[in-house]
Amino acid sequence: MNVQTLILAGGRERRLSILAAQRAKPALPFAGKYRIIDFALSNCVNSGLRRVAVLPDYRPQPLIDHLGLGGPWDLDRRRPNGLFIWQPFRDEFSEDKYRGTAGALYQNRHRLSESNSDVTLVLSGDQVYTWDYRPLLDLHQQRGADLTIGVVDVQPDETYRFGMVTTDEDQRVVAFHEKPRQSESTIGSMGVYVFNTAKLLRRLEEDARDPASSHEIGLNLIPRMVQQDNVYAERFTGYWQDVGSLPVYWRAQLDLLEEESALNISNPRWVIHTRSEDRPPVKLLPGAQVQRSLISNGCVIHGQVINSVLSPGVRVEPGAVVRDSIIMLDTVIGANAVVDRCIIDENTRVGEGAQLGSGDDMRPNITEPGHITDGLTVIGHHVELPAGIVVGRHCRIDPEVTATDLPGQEIPSGTTVMRALSFAV
Repeated sequence: MNVQTLILAGGRERRLSILAAQRAKPALPFAGKYRIIDFALSNCVNSGLRRVAVLPDYRPQPLIDHLGLGGPWDLDRRRPNGLFIWQPFRDEFSEDKYRGTAGALYQNRHRLSESNSDVTLVLSGDQVYTWDYRPLLDLHQQRGADLTIGVVDVQPDETYRFGMVTTDEDQRVVAFHEKPRQSESTIGSMGVYVFNTAKLLRRLEEDARDPASSHEIGLNLIPRMVQQDNVYAERFTGYWQDVGSLPVYWRAQLDLLEEESALNISNPRWVIHTRSEDRPPVKLLPGAQVQRSLISNGCVIHGQVINSVLSPGVRVEPGAVVRDSIIMLDTVIGANAVVDRCIIDENTRVGEGAQLGSGDDMRPNITEPGHITDGLTVIGHHVELPAGIVVGRHCRIDPEVTATDLPGQEIPSGTTVMRALSFAV
């Protein structure tokens, strides 16, 4: 079977607030040393799939820098195999951006046609799971399917987040509804699609000519194929998570700290590959205490790290306490500072004696009450927080904020602090 794999790595995820302001979600750090897209890429190479194209769109440079030539995933290979970047482009028919997920496939229809593939495996680059795709591809071929959709069981109160699938006793899809408010089905699409390539190209042409279409795979393409083609579902029963919101992104990483976590990132038979920097080993100095945490290379720990995830190069100075938090690359937590239930982006400096995530006041964030929840405080990249500052719960401190942007030494819960003396309380 000749397989072309496409990984959609496009738009901005607003539910991730300032973490996704300067990068696409697939480029976000996860579990310390990884990026989210590493899971889709590793699933491909571990499944023996060596021809992979990534389709970026929103702020693609951090993702492209991470991918490089594909060496960490053994994808720096001779054509037709290898890792390829299919960016949007402008010509007499197309804009230099992708218009929907189906539109992204359509803009690359000539590349897809030239791949001479029998099937096209389409994945999302912003989900965390491990899956050997080979049995899925074999089943697709055995059924003579035009489309096979990977599905998971979802809770009834979460159906609005998924494309909801209804099947018959043979697992043939008889109905598909994209993110309905209510659904009798509890089977949701996980964003894994196996298409017959020739049929996919035909349906993409029809969708492109439809002036009423939004050019989305779930909203437009799949319902059309359910009506006209052989569409089947295949249930995935392992750990799977779309880390598309701050609380889920935070909780999914802390779940890895369990002695036997549902997602096994230490499986030697299914390695999660990534682009690793050359960093020295972790250094634990006198006074250091580390409990139930992931500590990446290059970290230097003088203080306490409890139930937290630290990316490469993080420093925790003497007397500092980091608890229930995600700390990204090269951030420094100053002496005697306390960081509780926070997500801190890379290259941030937390001053001596600062208190972040302080108190029990759970008032909602003034600018993002629906996104910054669960008592979390989120701090952007390259922020400089002065010594002694106290920051409450549900706060948002935007990237590159410095002491001159702050309204004072006490930032009440629910506050958003922006650059250039612009802030809301």
